[in-house]
Amino acid sequence: MFAYIVRRLLATIPVMGVVAIFVFSLLYLTPGDPAIIIAGDYATADDIAKIREKLGLDRPFLVRFGEWLWSILRGDLGISIFTNLPVSRLIGQRIEPTIALTVTTLIVAVSLAVPMGVLAAWKAGRWLDRLVMGFAVVGFSVPIFVLAYLLIFGFSIGLEILPVQGYVSIRQGFWPFLERLILPSVALGITYMALIARITRASMLEVLSQDYIRTAQAKGLATDKVLIGHALKNAAVPIITIIGIGVALLISGVVVTETVFAIPGIGRLTVDAILRRDYPIIQGVILLFSAAYVLINLLVDISYTFLDPRIRY
Repeated sequence: MFAYIVRRLLATIPVMGVVAIFVFSLLYLTPGDPAIIIAGDYATADDIAKIREKLGLDRPFLVRFGEWLWSILRGDLGISIFTNLPVSRLIGQRIEPTIALTVTTLIVAVSLAVPMGVLAAWKAGRWLDRLVMGFAVVGFSVPIFVLAYLLIFGFSIGLEILPVQGYVSIRQGFWPFLERLILPSVALGITYMALIARITRASMLEVLSQDYIRTAQAKGLATDKVLIGHALKNAAVPIITIIGIGVALLISGVVVTETVFAIPGIGRLTVDAILRRDYPIIQGVILLFSAAYVLINLLVDISYTFLDPRIRY
C-alpha cells in the first residue's frame, strides 16, 4: 500500500506540470490586457507600456514561465495585480467559507442521496423509484443558479425563515454559521445528490440481483441487514468513485453559489479576479483546486481497499 501511495504521488507530478503549463498560458490565450485595465480609459500608449514592463508582461513566455514555476515550487503564488497583496494571503482569507460550504454540501448530499438510491433500487419499478429518479433527472438538469434563486424566493423572501446572503464564521456561533449555509448547501448539493442517487440505484440493482442476496433473503435476514450489510457494502466502490468524481461538480458549482449568495469565499474571489483580469489570483486558485481534486481522487483509490478486501495494490 505504501509503495502504491508513493507511485500515485509521483504520478501527480506530471499531471500538475501539465496543469501549470495550461494555467500560465491563460495569460496569453484569454482576451484582454491587465495593463490596459489598470491604466484606465485615458492612459497613453507609454503609460500602458510602463505598466506592462512593471508587471513583466513584456518578457518572453518561457522566461516568465520559468520564473513563475520556480516561485510556485517555493510556495509563492505571486502578487495580485490590483490589490498588490500575496495571492496565498488572499486565498487564506477566503478559504474558510469555501471549505465550510463544500463540507456542508458533501454531508447533506451524501447523507440524503445514498439512502434515496438504496430505497429506489429496493422498490425498483414502483412509485418510490419513479419519484427518486424523477428528482434525479430534474436535479441534474436545472442549473445551480436557478435552484439558488428559487430557494431564496421560497425560504428567504416568501417564508422569511432563512437569511438571503452572507456568511458568518463558526466562531460567532454555530446556528448563525449554519443558517447561512443551509440554502447554499442545498442549491449546490441538489445536482450532486441527483448524480449520487442515480449511481447508487444502478449499483444496488446490480448487487441485489446476485445469488448471495437471494440466499440472505431466503435465510430470513431482516431487510435492513440485507440492504445495508450485504448489498450496500458490495455496491460501495462505484458509489465512492462517483462521490470523488463529483467533487469537480462542487468545485465548479462553488463559484456560482458563492456569487449568488454573496459568500466571501474562493469562488467569489475567482469571479472578481476574472472580471479584473487579475491573472495571478486566477492561476493560484486553479492550481489549488487542481491539487485538491488530485488528492481527493488518491484518497478515493485508497479507500477501495477498505471497502472491498479483494482489491489490493
